[in-house]
Amino acid sequence: MHRLAATYQSLGEYKKAEKLEVTVLEKRTKLLGEDHPDTLTAMGDLAVIHRDLGEHKKAQELEVVVLEKRTKLLGEDHPESLRAMGNLAITQTPCWLWGNLAVTHYNLGEYKKAQELQVVVLEKRTKLLGENHPETLWAMGNLAVTHSNLGEYKKAQGLEVVVLEKRTKLLGEDHPETLRAMGNLAVTHQDLGEYKKAQELQVVVLEKQTKLLGEDHPETLRAMGNLAVTHRNLGEYKKAQELQVVVLETLTKLLAMRDLALTHHTLGDRFDDSRRL
Repeated sequence: MHRLAATYQSLGEYKKAEKLEVTVLEKRTKLLGEDHPDTLTAMGDLAVIHRDLGEHKKAQELEVVVLEKRTKLLGEDHPESLRAMGNLAITQTPCWLWGNLAVTHYNLGEYKKAQELQVVVLEKRTKLLGENHPETLWAMGNLAVTHSNLGEYKKAQGLEVVVLEKRTKLLGEDHPETLRAMGNLAVTHQDLGEYKKAQELQVVVLEKQTKLLGEDHPETLRAMGNLAVTHRNLGEYKKAQELQVVVLETLTKLLAMRDLALTHHTLGDRFDDSRRL
């Protein structure tokens, strides 16, 4: 039942997933007790689905319970406790490295609460895993995002510089995580009015994303859009316009292709047209 719920979730059918996860949680609570690890896992999974549905208050209520029980049963330094703490601070990605409670605070706009938890998560991950561990770098990057949302751009910039340096050293300059870190730092430069610095990084990101992922990839289009904004901030309106036209045309084409594929599927078309799109 849990696996089916996970499948529904991956397909974006969150209501069906939610219904199954509620049943899983009820049965595990009855059979195993409310403090059993499997019960807490089910509770955390249901919280994630609530977040996917935009039901952040419901997610928060569950994640507070998970965090309290994980901390009590396993200790505050246990990976599962840190995962629960992180998820109560920033929801976005389904990256447990952010921590569940931190994720939800973030989604509710409770950036200060998210920040408090993320500081703890980063300190503990650094102590337990080392400053170069991927989970430590994720925690650092997530804290930087929260700093930015609080208008603390210098603090965000300081962390993002470290993340970019370490990602480049550990993964190489063409790795997706390195490019993501570079893009994040560029956005912070932009927030600080450092448009030339932002532009330099964004040009590199766009070139590498285009080469690695192709012109039509969402990450490439995002990079193109970000560079267009920087061109505009620098008064380079023609350059900005050229990029924005490309983004708009590409998105229009991709949406049209998607709609045609969905139509084939809905009509039960047995031809291979939609597969070739």
